[in-house]
Amino acid sequence: MTKTVIIASKNDHKVAEYKQMLSDVDVDVKSLADFADVPEIDENGATFSENAHIKAAAIANHFQLPVIADDSGLMVRALNNEPGVHSARYAGDHDDAANRAKVLAKLTDKTDRSAVFHTTIVAQKPNGSVLETVGEVPGQIVKEPRGSEAFGYDCLFLPDGKDKTFGEMTKEEKDEDSHRGRALVKLLAQFDEWWHA
Repeated sequence: MTKTVIIASKNDHKVAEYKQMLSDVDVDVKSLADFADVPEIDENGATFSENAHIKAAAIANHFQLPVIADDSGLMVRALNNEPGVHSARYAGDHDDAANRAKVLAKLTDKTDRSAVFHTTIVAQKPNGSVLETVGEVPGQIVKEPRGSEAFGYDCLFLPDGKDKTFGEMTKEEKDEDSHRGRALVKLLAQFDEWWHA
């Protein structure tokens, strides 16, 4: 019998990353785009962990299938870790350009431009078995966008030890050591134990 797991996202890039990482595991990976009756989820948690748990529980309970959900965002030290859980809606509803502009404007007179990209992944089965992992990449916010501006804050974030922003990297370069990738590696290490729990 094929084992199915739902990635709680319709984001093609994110789902592709999960499929790649789970390719050696004997599971059929689906996304929310594969289902018609996806429930509305109010991600009203105060932390990445709370939001990921809310999403995972809602989808697992609705479809009665194992689910992997995550919540990610940028935390800038000088801005009290903003935008944090509000990363996607920092300056409005999923307006990436406005979000980036708001971060740069708030950092205008700051000398500390250190930041962390964070991902919390929560895997949950209908029986309540839960696995949570975290991945982080530390770095700096550059003075102006560098590279593609297609996705979030990538063109503003220079990972420590690298000479390219996430926005200047190829998909493969970024996936090699991304915050989600780091959390996924930890998830894979415990996947079998969670799956059989």
